[in-house]
Amino acid sequence: MEYAEITYAVADRIATLTLNRPQARNGYTIRMADELADALLQANADPDVRVVVLTGAGETFCVGADLSAGGFAPPDAEDWVEPATRVCRPMFGMDKPVIAAVRGAAVGVGSTMLLPADYRLAGSDARFGFVFSRRGIFPEGGSTWFLPRLVGLGHALDWMISGRLIPADEALAAGLVHSVHEPDEVLDRAYELARELIAKTAPVSAAVIRQALYRMSAHDTPEAAFRLDSRLIAGLGSSPDAIEGVMSFFEKRPPNFPGLVPDDLPDFLPWRDAAR
Repeated sequence: MEYAEITYAVADRIATLTLNRPQARNGYTIRMADELADALLQANADPDVRVVVLTGAGETFCVGADLSAGGFAPPDAEDWVEPATRVCRPMFGMDKPVIAAVRGAAVGVGSTMLLPADYRLAGSDARFGFVFSRRGIFPEGGSTWFLPRLVGLGHALDWMISGRLIPADEALAAGLVHSVHEPDEVLDRAYELARELIAKTAPVSAAVIRQALYRMSAHDTPEAAFRLDSRLIAGLGSSPDAIEGVMSFFEKRPPNFPGLVPDDLPDFLPWRDAAR
């Protein structure tokens, strides 16, 4: 796919996805949704990519759906997928960590698309808004599933029912964002975090942990996690990553994990079976 409303670049094992409609304050369109989804799948399939950074061009992350063309009127097809889900679904399924670097407004889909990311770094000028009730519409992108998991049901009820804007300091206190920085420093801090993850973590371990945290926590009991953990730990004796992790620790040197994602993910992961 040729990208017209985002940019995609890979450098130093980091894939950067940038919303690129600064003249429209990165207003979200169907095309942008499909380009983002394509770029996420591309990054996930590329063994050279270790971390994804999501950001916006200019001083605004995303002001929400661009309604200048009349909004998103779906066709009659029952399998139509709304534009936020088109991005949140593949982001949830990622095997690579995703870091969002946000400054300025992140409203509507500008907030919902951030929820499946692993890290959200915000500028002090950032404002988040789940403004659906104030537009007479409904939440999107699975946000009623993601948001309570991140900030608790109380904050989710307040923010979504009121539709009010949430300043960066409140988002930080509630756990929506991990850190707040000067606006001009947010992207640099995101890259700094990405480089640390690349240098110190095993890609296969990070991929399994990322998905297991979401999927195992949904069960009523830990039995499914017990079974998965037993299979994973049983293979450590022959795991090149585990051997390298131990050796680098004892030799007091940076690790050089050989495992690649997605090539070396265990075949028995239950979510991989479900995707086939």
